[in-house]
Amino acid sequence: MTDHYFKHPLVNLHYYRFGKGPKTMLCFHGLGMHGKQFTVLEKELGAEYTFFGFDLFFHKETLLNNNELREIKKGITQEALTALFVDFCTHEQIDRFSIMAYSMGTFYAAALMRFIPERIDESFLIAPSFLKTPRVLDFLANNKAANFFFEKLLLSENGLKVLLKACLKMRIVDQSNYEILYREIATAQLRFDFYANVTYLKHMNVNYQLLADAINKENIHCYFIFGKKDRSIPPHTAGKLLPRLKNAKKIILDAGHDLVTVRLTKKMLFCEHDDQS
Repeated sequence: MTDHYFKHPLVNLHYYRFGKGPKTMLCFHGLGMHGKQFTVLEKELGAEYTFFGFDLFFHKETLLNNNELREIKKGITQEALTALFVDFCTHEQIDRFSIMAYSMGTFYAAALMRFIPERIDESFLIAPSFLKTPRVLDFLANNKAANFFFEKLLLSENGLKVLLKACLKMRIVDQSNYEILYREIATAQLRFDFYANVTYLKHMNVNYQLLADAINKENIHCYFIFGKKDRSIPPHTAGKLLPRLKNAKKIILDAGHDLVTVRLTKKMLFCEHDDQS
């Protein structure tokens, strides 16, 4: 495995390259993770794919060239996000590719499938949170008053913890989401990164019909992978998109939300349990 930087007018994008296969896989990790998250698949799939695992915005080594709050509050559009990865593919001389994305990373995957479906062969969408955005995060990102309040809360560690606990009691988030979010506010830097990530990606909400039309037009093979015990992104959320697709599988693993671990295998990704409901 080697690590690299792609210097772009928007961002200094840090990424890892691993595997030596003839096919290309672009990898988008989950909240609080990093570009090495999918190295657990290198042993089984490294001869088939060359993986590019990115540190996504406000994670690890990837930094915006303009990191000011007013720039972050503007957010990034799905078109601009897609343009970034088109430029990356030009830089790496990548024509066609597949996508591996987990949780938050599936928002990136959805944007690419919507705007450059003609370049994508397969998409593996693990615990796809773009099918069920936590209501509290959507509200904090898109409501100006709420976003201002959210920003100020970042200055107070206890204030943000109180807000999270209130959201849990009101069932705006469940216990699993609460624990994930709580881990993201441990330090001042993590609190800023969390705020920036939620705010910067506020334009990533998906139009499911337009996405389905793009996927079907180019016949992208889509694998929706869920944990049977995942209360954050339960398997039934696939119903928002999967019935509209011509070539898709719903795979249910005997697990919770934490699916990208050493237990994840090629067999699980493709065929452990196929359920089209």
